[in-house]
Amino acid sequence: MDDATRTEIEAAAFRRLRAHLMDERKDVQNIDMMNLAGFCRNCLSRWYQEAAAERGIEMSKDEAREVYYGMPFSEWKATYQTEATPDQQAAFETSFAENVGKKG
Repeated sequence: MDDATRTEIEAAAFRRLRAHLMDERKDVQNIDMMNLAGFCRNCLSRWYQEAAAERGIEMSKDEAREVYYGMPFSEWKATYQTEATPDQQAAFETSFAENVGKKG
């Protein structure tokens, strides 16, 4: 497979993941994604921002989030995000502590 085709396939897979998370699974909260997978929609928007920067395209965090979420992040939060439960917060703290320990 040539590099251009590989890049096209990877881009299509990313678009499908984004559509799945943004259109089909709005019910899944970012904190749940972080607890289970170690990344969330905000991570994906940050990776988008970093990829743009690698290509000389300046983009703020808010701009990257708006591209990824398809709307201002504040609108997404108000419409779809719920307050994290104590159990979700505790799981995040445990997961965060474990992952920081692995990186250090």
